[in-house]
Amino acid sequence: MKNTDSTKTVGSVAASIGKQYGIFIVLLVLMIFFSIASENFLDSHNLLNVARQVSMMGIAAVGFAFVLLLGGIDLSIGSLITLVNIATAWLMVNAGWNPVLAVLVALLLSASIGFFNGWIIANLQMPPIIVTLAMMIIIEGVAYLICGGLPIYGFAKSFAVIGQGYVGPIPIPVIIMAIVMGLGMFILRKTYFGRYFYAVGGNEEAAELSGINVKRVKYLVYTLSGFFAGVAGIVMLSRTNSGQVIAGKNFEFLVLTACVLGGVSVSGGSGKISNVLGGVLVLGVLSNGLVLLDVGDYVQKVIRGSVLLIAVALDCIQHRKKA
Repeated sequence: MKNTDSTKTVGSVAASIGKQYGIFIVLLVLMIFFSIASENFLDSHNLLNVARQVSMMGIAAVGFAFVLLLGGIDLSIGSLITLVNIATAWLMVNAGWNPVLAVLVALLLSASIGFFNGWIIANLQMPPIIVTLAMMIIIEGVAYLICGGLPIYGFAKSFAVIGQGYVGPIPIPVIIMAIVMGLGMFILRKTYFGRYFYAVGGNEEAAELSGINVKRVKYLVYTLSGFFAGVAGIVMLSRTNSGQVIAGKNFEFLVLTACVLGGVSVSGGSGKISNVLGGVLVLGVLSNGLVLLDVGDYVQKVIRGSVLLIAVALDCIQHRKKA
């Protein structure tokens, strides 16, 4: 009897460890595999390049994770990144604005669009997937109208520091991602807003009955999602040094995959930002390793789509078991 009890205890501990740190175990396995398969993978320049490449995904993933915690979704973040790219570039080049002012206006614009998404979802009770899909199409059209489908370039060299600069050996985009991730962890762990996110995602009706203003929570969450997508768009613009209408194309699906891989439930009410970071790094390492192994782009798409499908399937199975 004692042996049975101890076996159950060991099994429950192992399951708990797997649930909390499973994504980092996957990350370690991938790194070991690619370090064996490619001699260039563990090169310091390559690893820094991976960190810089995933920084924009990591920034946008924080706001997206908040939305998933509510049981919602925001398909507009890719188009928002594109709009911020185009709008900021147009204001700096065509209107001659100071880069700081152009960035602030673009971030205000992205946060406002996020708020509008939240307002429609909260007040009209429309499904988030429909609202944000429609907004994705609208924003993409607006971006095309602003630039006529042509790239905008010719910024001041100082603007490139955001996406291409370094503080010591660390790329500035990685520092920005770390700050945003830290802010996301602080909101979820240390503020009552963070507790509200979990409560609304776990049971919206119960949260309403307990005195939580669910509408305001949705306003805040979608505003933050829009804002962080805007920050990612600014970093991307600075890194590429060109505003393009394809800047954020399909970006929302990469971010969704990273969040679900990191254990944020698509059903809402469950997830941590630290594990989202693990999901972001797994996608970055996987993409970089496949490139080093000369795997074609279409094969990579098949792999990324399969990863998303498997991650969501596992989440649904886990959700059913809890229910």
